[in-house]
Amino acid sequence: MKMDSEAVEIDGSVMEGGGQILRVSAALSCIIGSSIKITKIRAGRSTPGLRPQHLTGLQLVSDLCSGSLQGASIGSTDISLTPGKTRAGNYTADTQTAGSVCLLLQVALPCALYADAASQLCLKGGTNAEMAPQIDYTIKVIDIDTPGFYPKGGGEVMVTVNPVKELTPVTMTERGNITKIYGRAYVAGVLPFKLAKDMSAAAVRTIRKEIKELYINIQPQQEKEKACGNGNGILIIAESSTGCIFAGSALGKKGVYADKVGIEAAEMLLKNIRHNGCVDEFLQDQLIIFMALAKGTSRIRTGAVTLHTQTAIHIAEQLTQAKFTITKCEDELSRNITYIIECQGSGAVNPNL
Repeated sequence: MKMDSEAVEIDGSVMEGGGQILRVSAALSCIIGSSIKITKIRAGRSTPGLRPQHLTGLQLVSDLCSGSLQGASIGSTDISLTPGKTRAGNYTADTQTAGSVCLLLQVALPCALYADAASQLCLKGGTNAEMAPQIDYTIKVIDIDTPGFYPKGGGEVMVTVNPVKELTPVTMTERGNITKIYGRAYVAGVLPFKLAKDMSAAAVRTIRKEIKELYINIQPQQEKEKACGNGNGILIIAESSTGCIFAGSALGKKGVYADKVGIEAAEMLLKNIRHNGCVDEFLQDQLIIFMALAKGTSRIRTGAVTLHTQTAIHIAEQLTQAKFTITKCEDELSRNITYIIECQGSGAVNPNL
């Protein structure tokens, strides 16, 4: 166990300056076993300091790595985490708000990969929340019990994570053609089914203008009774011939026409397809931590590099031996500029396996 004097100091207000700095640094601290002290947490936000969802995520990581967590309370702007041994187990984390379960997963998943056996994570909160990945986006890897909507949350997601000895690098540089576009437009609670049909139809119309040759299947759905709260939203996925996945999503709000929600999701998807990269803007920053930990060189082609991604790289380089480079590629075939994010990974080996 490293002593506090050796804690790596992290400025929580740099670059993107949000909860992502907490998630990346806490997960890496847990995996590489070095203490961290994060100051000026969310300093520039309208409500600075830890919110319920950040606090829950930090506590979850601290539990996973038998760590000691200081300064962790709502509104706190300074915390320190001293990790111990990462142990598999059944862990429950509940934001008790509509705080995003996907963001809880973002912080816990890397840690659980470095445990001594499979772990069960029971994550509670909002499955479809603003400013966070929607659960359907993550659904390819986890299984859902009860969807939960803002403002109540109350959604519950069970995740089983099997550990790895080490992570292999990823190469995603050729996108190929878009081969499939599908998704779902849903209403939950008391909202009329017509809203789902309107969202779906508007989204299909919007995508059709640009992509004419594909069948687009966006299913309107009425969420079952067991959903918590009222809500509506849409998630559209595009898959490419080389296995790349892109998404566009939007959530309904009071007073916003259903058509508008459908169009917003469609435009987000189209924007993410146009650049000819292999990941969309939401997956981009989530891959950084895995690239930093992997053994070997990872390369991914992306559209514009987001501030979230630059922030994740900054933290990953501060806490690990990983080295990132970003190169701009001009594409002769189109006006699109793409970037290659390359990482010499730190090759973190799981000491618990």
